[in-house]
Amino acid sequence: MRYLVISDIHGNFPAMQTVLHDAPAFDAIWCLGDLVGYGPNPNQCIQQLQEFPHICVAGNHDWGVIGRADVFVFNHAARQALQWTQRELSLESRQYLAELSTTVSVEDYLLVHGSPREPIWEYLLDSEHAAVNFMDMDFRVALVGHTHIPIVFEWVEETQSAQILLPDWQTPLSLEGRRLIINPGSVGQPRDGNPHAAYAILDTEMQTFEFRRVPYPVEITQERMRARGLPVRLIDRLEMGR
Repeated sequence: MRYLVISDIHGNFPAMQTVLHDAPAFDAIWCLGDLVGYGPNPNQCIQQLQEFPHICVAGNHDWGVIGRADVFVFNHAARQALQWTQRELSLESRQYLAELSTTVSVEDYLLVHGSPREPIWEYLLDSEHAAVNFMDMDFRVALVGHTHIPIVFEWVEETQSAQILLPDWQTPLSLEGRRLIINPGSVGQPRDGNPHAAYAILDTEMQTFEFRRVPYPVEITQERMRARGLPVRLIDRLEMGR
């Protein structure tokens, strides 16, 4: 099976559409959470995902918009966007988000938003926190989002530690015989200094994970955000990938 792996769309419909058009053939979508928040088209993103066979887990912004997380735990700009999204969200979209699980296991693969041990809130940005997840949780390959940064952590049995592997944009990552935590990056709001939408293709037969990047019309998303009165900080950061 070939899966389109996406995360952190954040209501950015032009980015999502571009990824779907750019992606090679796939059998289903695995979405790692945060469909909404920040961006101007939350309902369209949810509806688009539902047109495909898919699995989706809940993210912290998904929780925030349906009231499962206190909006005051988010920074000021994120909170403003969440409150706007709450007013914008359709009943059908709200129900969809409310039914999302925080953790889904499919064969050897664990799907979460934050981390295996704390699927909603933990940011995996360093090898020390990754190592604790490898030691505390039983999984072979975990797919995570939340940080908006493409990265790989690999468990090294000999040293009982985790090492960081930077994504190779030219050669698919081999998964064979390895314990890994993989973040595909963000579709709708990259934060690694590259504004292009990030996504991945997982091939479970070939045991490969291919990181991919594609430019999308950032200016269209920015124009829609301005029209909806969303925070300037969120609008400006899209073109910087920060």
